[in-house]
Amino acid sequence: MKPVLGVIDYSIIIGVLLVTLYLGLRYAKNQNSTQSYFAAKGRVPAWAIGMSLLATLISSVTFLGYPGEGFSSNWILLVQGLMVPIVLLGVIWIIVPLYRKVIGLSTYEYFEKRFGTVARYYSSIAFVLRQFSGMGTVFFLLAVALSNMTGGNTFAIIIVTGLIIIAVNLMGGIEAVIWLDVFQGFMLFASGVVCLLVLLFSVKGGVTEIWNVASANNRTGFGPYDVDFSKLTFIVMAINGMFYAIQKYGTDQTVVQRYLTAKDDKAAIKASLLGISLTVPVWTLFMFIGTALFVYYKQNPLPEGVSANGVFPYFIITQLPTGVVGFILAAMISAAICSLSADLNSLAAVGVEDYYKKIRPNRPDKEYLFGGRVMVVCSGLLSMAIGMLYTSIGNEGVLGVVFTLYAIFSGGIVGIFLLGLLSSRANREGVNIAIVVCIIFTSYAFLTSTPIGLGENKTLLLDLGKYNFTHNKLMLGVYSHLVVIGVGYVASLFFPKPNLDRNLLFSGWRESRRKEKALELEEA
Repeated sequence: MKPVLGVIDYSIIIGVLLVTLYLGLRYAKNQNSTQSYFAAKGRVPAWAIGMSLLATLISSVTFLGYPGEGFSSNWILLVQGLMVPIVLLGVIWIIVPLYRKVIGLSTYEYFEKRFGTVARYYSSIAFVLRQFSGMGTVFFLLAVALSNMTGGNTFAIIIVTGLIIIAVNLMGGIEAVIWLDVFQGFMLFASGVVCLLVLLFSVKGGVTEIWNVASANNRTGFGPYDVDFSKLTFIVMAINGMFYAIQKYGTDQTVVQRYLTAKDDKAAIKASLLGISLTVPVWTLFMFIGTALFVYYKQNPLPEGVSANGVFPYFIITQLPTGVVGFILAAMISAAICSLSADLNSLAAVGVEDYYKKIRPNRPDKEYLFGGRVMVVCSGLLSMAIGMLYTSIGNEGVLGVVFTLYAIFSGGIVGIFLLGLLSSRANREGVNIAIVVCIIFTSYAFLTSTPIGLGENKTLLLDLGKYNFTHNKLMLGVYSHLVVIGVGYVASLFFPKPNLDRNLLFSGWRESRRKEKALELEEA
């Protein structure tokens, strides 16, 4: 596509980048301790934390991946997101106060208190692997889209964006990240609405025609609905979505860290509910944009060579007026910056709490704060390198790849969390055995189902013939959680029942709630 950006477009983009840097500078004076840098000491209101959760979860993967999937397929990949509110409305009341009561900063401190150091570092390493794979994908999507739309060099785009993200984190910490998320959340939602309205008025026949043509071409619905775990079906996405919801909101540092920034449990729960309620409509909006794009380009033939992930950028650059293009590109860049800023801050928080403090205990807080900032720089540079690697080797169907990597690197973490929360009988020894079994199972499933190599020369590293893992990759994450739950509980029966802090268990939370209600009745 031929870049057609004007002075107004570039001015808007530069303006948004300057606002980003300003927010980093504005909150720099508050970053004088690790608690302030990583948790903001309760200075952020609940509504802003909710918007931050929204921005953290949507990123450029939503902006570009969802329209690409809506254009090339139906809405099946939206099922995972639709499961989030269904699951979390029942458990968020437990998860939020649990973490605010029992951990200092790292989510994985809970895993150590419940099951020891092996569980902590296993879950922590899995988080780090997921973050870097996801961050590389965000850089890749942004670089390819902006390169096509502006003619810029993909590596240069990654470098400039990455340096801005590192600078914002170094200066403003989590407080700057959250307020940047608020700014970006409004921009992203507004840009999505603008694009959809333009599409609705551009398609001859409007909404009715979009629905009829999309339905006739299998671009609506969530099927196939048959019970088949070997391919991508509704039931596969639904089951995966239930575990994804618990994993993201119950064990992911980027989300749990937001709970800790609220001033009290009530504010943290309110923020979580706001984030959950906003996320699904935004995912749906961008998926439907992809569906509308499919119908639009049925009526207006698309030039050859434009991939599914490139259709939305092509539409923006060719069909929207000057100024609007700049605003939408700025929203896209801002989405990437916000998502990656949150990831960097969370990675640094885990690095300090789970590793640096263990290696150098009882050191001054200033040393830990400096170490956190060094980790921000190193993590930023490494994620930029991964993004460059993705752009070099190419990638298609990015949303599916992201979900697959998330499933693989989930590694039974939800299983550990649910065992810890629900079973007072589960113990350290049983879970350690379950982790070993889970690693063996995940390795077997991945090696016997995933061809490795470049171009056409891809082969299985382990081929066991009819004993290869044949189910969809998204089920790999689900099975790993179930393996941990089953093996962990049974193995625990061979070892003594642990002596536990009741605050670590669901039953402890329930007892505490009963006491609170009894006290309220007495006072009334």
